[in-house]
Amino acid sequence: MPEGHSIRRLADVFVRDLAGQELRAGSPQGRFAEGAALVDGTVLRRAEAHGKQMFLGFAGGRWVRVHLGLYGKWVFGTGEPPEPRGAIRLRLQGPGADGEGVWADLRGPTACEVVTTAEKEAVRARLGPDPLRRDGDGGVFAERVARSRVAVGALLMDQAVVAGVGNVYRAEALFRARTDPYARGVDVGHERALTMWDDLVVLLHDGVRRGSIVTTAPADRPEGHRRGRVRREDAHYVYKRTGQPCRWCGTPVLTAEMVARNLYWCPVCQAGLPEVGTLPPAPPAASRRTRTAATSRLPLLTG
Repeated sequence: MPEGHSIRRLADVFVRDLAGQELRAGSPQGRFAEGAALVDGTVLRRAEAHGKQMFLGFAGGRWVRVHLGLYGKWVFGTGEPPEPRGAIRLRLQGPGADGEGVWADLRGPTACEVVTTAEKEAVRARLGPDPLRRDGDGGVFAERVARSRVAVGALLMDQAVVAGVGNVYRAEALFRARTDPYARGVDVGHERALTMWDDLVVLLHDGVRRGSIVTTAPADRPEGHRRGRVRREDAHYVYKRTGQPCRWCGTPVLTAEMVARNLYWCPVCQAGLPEVGTLPPAPPAASRRTRTAATSRLPLLTG
């Protein structure tokens, strides 16, 4: 399932290529015909992402809410769109900046509906804070973690706790924080959760910039592959590395199921909870909060 950085990138594409244009909307598949008719011939004003949800805002106060789920995807193109094939739930067409035409096809989403502004905000109110949004509040995230007796590995997958984190970011954020995924939120506590939030802000913004998820520091990648484009096999510390040696201690990475998804962790580096004072803050440039903490080996993302 696409994680928050991917949805933010999609929203940015809509803003860049389609916003401000009067769009034709249709549903070649037919399942969204009534919804498409409501926004057909209206101007796309904005596109927003909140976690894994995207909202396309049209003139007249209507929004198209899209949740891609596991199988949904957007395909973009210029010029005349091809003849519809397969299950295209929604097709949007505009003149494009150069008048040559631009289009976007939506296939296989979990949700696609037209909502009012009030309904949109009601959806957002059910979501946790998004590390990519300016209104994302790490204090809210930390409070929800610290008051829960649920395992922190499960909390990170709960979109009502934090929006936009999926299986990759869960595994990698917990490893980088040297935190046992089975530790209860109440034991992780408020300060550790704040530090984890700061790191998620860094990781997701880096994902938007790259267009992919990279969580390893250059020093933790093989020699000869520490600069330039990061290979897929070098991009993560534990995600999908079952049985391979931990990049820090050499212990084989473990996997187990948690909230119906595979969890990956190092049983040595993540054996418990580190002292609060040993966890560093996120790099100042990536955080809007000023915090102080002792520095330690939270890897910074460069290269």
